[in-house]
Amino acid sequence: MSAELRGCFVTGTDTGVGKTVVAAAIVARLRALGAEVRAIKPLITGLDDPPDPDWPPDHELLARVAGCDPAEVILAGFGPPVSPHLAIELAGVAPPTLGSLADGVRAIAGASGAGSVTVVEGVGGLLVPLGPDGNVRDLARVLGLPLVIAARPGLGTISHTLLTLEAARSAALTIIGVVLTPWPEEPSVMEASNRETIARLGEVEVATLPPVARADPELLAAAGAQLPLERWLAGALR
Repeated sequence: MSAELRGCFVTGTDTGVGKTVVAAAIVARLRALGAEVRAIKPLITGLDDPPDPDWPPDHELLARVAGCDPAEVILAGFGPPVSPHLAIELAGVAPPTLGSLADGVRAIAGASGAGSVTVVEGVGGLLVPLGPDGNVRDLARVLGLPLVIAARPGLGTISHTLLTLEAARSAALTIIGVVLTPWPEEPSVMEASNRETIARLGEVEVATLPPVARADPELLAAAGAQLPLERWLAGALR
């Protein structure tokens, strides 16, 4: 039987809400605390997008902060910036099963030994399909990892975040907390209200992550220090 994973699963309320920045900040901060960390993004799409000099593709960023090769972060990557199930269809390859994805994640995580912390990043939101028999939520459930939910701080985030919380709880997933990002140094009345409203109505802790200028491990670790990770991940860090 595979060893139980220790760590978290980073998801988001949508695509482009800062999941990878949140995941990278968590990895960078945990490594700064002396933890052995594995960063995994099972599937990635959008590799055909023009390169950004400050922000490499997600798997390269996660590899940079985790101190490993990008090939050790992903199970499969696809060029078009579309949902994984469509990218797989366009590539003409056999779609992965939920079991094969979970086994792949466990194999990568297991390469670091029993004491390592695993940070898995999903793709898109919780209900994005990954193949014929599962979606991101199903993968998080099979892996048994608690969720960290990345969300925007601005207009629309209340509904998106509460819907994500509801979808997670309907599958009996544990939620560690919500991270609003990028959180401004001087939040507006609306942003402050959004944070309070999500915390109150969602009955969840809402933390914030400031803007990060570029994909630098030290900058990401400094941003991650603003998250209560030693409390959120206390069981994984023992």
